[in-house]
Amino acid sequence: MTLPPMTVKLGILLSGGGTTYANLETAIREGRLPADIAVVVSSKAGVGGIDFALKHSRPLVIAANSAEVTSALRDHGVQWVVMCGWLKYWDPPEPWRGRTINIHPSLLPAHGGKGMYGLRVHQAVVAAGEKTTGCTVHLVSGAYDSGSVLAQVKVAVKPTDTAETLQDRVMAAERALYPQIIAETIARLGSEKKKS
Repeated sequence: MTLPPMTVKLGILLSGGGTTYANLETAIREGRLPADIAVVVSSKAGVGGIDFALKHSRPLVIAANSAEVTSALRDHGVQWVVMCGWLKYWDPPEPWRGRTINIHPSLLPAHGGKGMYGLRVHQAVVAAGEKTTGCTVHLVSGAYDSGSVLAQVKVAVKPTDTAETLQDRVMAAERALYPQIIAETIARLGSEKKKS
């Protein structure tokens, strides 16, 4: 008899519309991501991600600072943290060090760091005349957009691209990559722990 994959408790951190978070809800529903969302933490009120969390009956916390983020995750028994457009600084403490994952809309280390998010990244890529961009899934540690790279996908930059058209194609790559790498990383860590 084959046992179903272990379901882990995810904490979602978001600061905006929640499209990345919505993608993970879909992946969970379709069985591509064996996880349950224990809590959604937003850095501010009045954003679309909050409405989406409430629609899916997820516990919701508005956290104004790092201490409130950590408290919310601890209170809800979160095992892994996934950033979904989180714009505040939060350096994961134990037990989430090495268990916090982010996706960035460029091929890090290019176009990363404080203030580089969303359309700003794609504007910088187009302004630099680059031929290739993409997205990066990485562990969160220390400075903005630092931490070990888990996976990258390249996206060609077309001569006719605007920041908006480029963003659309990079977001499509993100939707495919992020749930896959989250699931693989959680499974790999689980296997490594069983061996030790």
